[in-house]
Amino acid sequence: MNFNDYEYKRIDLDEVKKAMEKQFAIMDETTTIEELEVAVKEVYRIRNEVETMSTLASIRFSINMKDDFYKAENEYQNNASPIMEGIVHKFYQRLVSSPIKGELKARYGEHLINLATLAVQTFSDAIIEDLQEENRLITAYNMLVGNAKIDFRGITYNLSTMTPFISDYDRGTRIEAQKAVTRFFEDHEATFDDIYDQLVKLRHKIAVKLGYDNYIQYGYDKLGRTDYGPEDVKRFRNQVYEHISPLRLELKKKQAKRIGLDHLYYYDAPLYFNTGNPKPVSDEAYMVKEAGKMYSELSPQTHDFFEFMRKNNLMDLTSRDGKRPGGYCTYLSDYKAPYIFANFNGTDHDVVVLTHEAGHAFQVYQSRGYEVSEYQFPTLEACEIHSMSMEYLTYPWMKGFFGDDYEKFIYDHSSKPIEFIPYGVVVDEFQHWVYEYPEATPEQRKQKWLEIDRKYRPEIDYEDNAFLKRGGYWFRQGHIFRVPFYYIDYTLALICAVQFYVKSTQDRKKTWMDYLNLCNQGGSQSFLQLLESADLDNPFKEGTVQKVIYKIRDLLNSIDDTKL
Repeated sequence: MNFNDYEYKRIDLDEVKKAMEKQFAIMDETTTIEELEVAVKEVYRIRNEVETMSTLASIRFSINMKDDFYKAENEYQNNASPIMEGIVHKFYQRLVSSPIKGELKARYGEHLINLATLAVQTFSDAIIEDLQEENRLITAYNMLVGNAKIDFRGITYNLSTMTPFISDYDRGTRIEAQKAVTRFFEDHEATFDDIYDQLVKLRHKIAVKLGYDNYIQYGYDKLGRTDYGPEDVKRFRNQVYEHISPLRLELKKKQAKRIGLDHLYYYDAPLYFNTGNPKPVSDEAYMVKEAGKMYSELSPQTHDFFEFMRKNNLMDLTSRDGKRPGGYCTYLSDYKAPYIFANFNGTDHDVVVLTHEAGHAFQVYQSRGYEVSEYQFPTLEACEIHSMSMEYLTYPWMKGFFGDDYEKFIYDHSSKPIEFIPYGVVVDEFQHWVYEYPEATPEQRKQKWLEIDRKYRPEIDYEDNAFLKRGGYWFRQGHIFRVPFYYIDYTLALICAVQFYVKSTQDRKKTWMDYLNLCNQGGSQSFLQLLESADLDNPFKEGTVQKVIYKIRDLLNSIDDTKL
């Protein structure tokens, strides 16, 4: 069924509540797993219908935030979702307190009970209005960045379509483009500060209401992190500081030399090669066609998956005025259909985001048979393993996308773990500080961002850009506003994806089967259990980061980058 034909209807929450209460009554009265299964199955049927409509409204709003109908529906869903969370909370309470919990674990797996336990801890009817307000503030941020209008050389662009100018070969163009983008954030500085200040204080209030000291542990529990916590992540950040930040500094020095500069300023950093950055050989239609060929050759499973996506119009890749920036993958349960959202802009990022989001989509396509919706996607750090590994496992087909720029792309993309991971932990350490000190002022937050950024990325030089020099860069990182503590998941997953990459150079067939098995498991296990099942080293364990990242360093050192 074509995505354009999916019918949206607003769900009546009163009717949903009645239908769910009926099943809860059965759960309260039953004493056998067989009777309980019938009620649980109906609960998931109802939940899937509600979540499908909510997701459909969200997708269509993000496609065009100027659409008045879906703007209103998005607002309705923002208010409805916490109420629905409260209804589902009652379901989780029954799972956790069931007299036949042992049989429930045997039937549905222990992980569901663990997730349900965290869900019970992180919700109360007392925070419904707070969650509604949080959704409103996140939408305000999305609207602000999504409707950005940036005047550049007589033409109006958005944040996505400015990207090619930011990485342009001509230094004057890069400088002018960076200043134009900065001007947008500086012009709206007070609004960004106000939205974030409200979000931080609101989230702290929510956590305290539920008995937490602050939002940090609440945020971890909310993300379903059942087998690691803030101290584990802190140890990981320390490994990054010790082993990756120094390599990043070496990498940036090589980059400066490669593009003929003695020193990299912030506007030089997006240019990686003296002959220009790698670019796709053609347009979106070509890339989708090439992706079809790639996934047809990669495996029977990926062939079926991508044909399903393409035939059913389950991808929106074009950047347009009024479209939300960024990219994501989501899932429409009732249609058993993943959906890919992106903003192509003519750079190598188009190919990266397509393969990245296809990794997410392929995983949930493989997991669509799970009755338990919590198992369709794993927790976020495990999700990012599928997406980032797909970027690496598709290397043999990149020549079709990049032509003569193929070697440049492979070198550039292979260097990304060293370049990106320090930035990822900057975002994470910054958020830990923010939620530890929720009463900090906007100026103090910006100053702390600079302090942490210098720690992990000491070479960053903002030259005469006053806004960036006072710590405003993080405004453009939407994860900070939308999903606290999510961003570290990219770095954890990247350490795992690199392991798949290295293994694929030694035994490609076995590596693909390991990856496929990981996708097939969906979210049926916790993060560390999934790593163990895929024979991947734990990123929190001392020595893992050094072992993995040095393999990338050796690979890069074997390439003469001056000839690219």
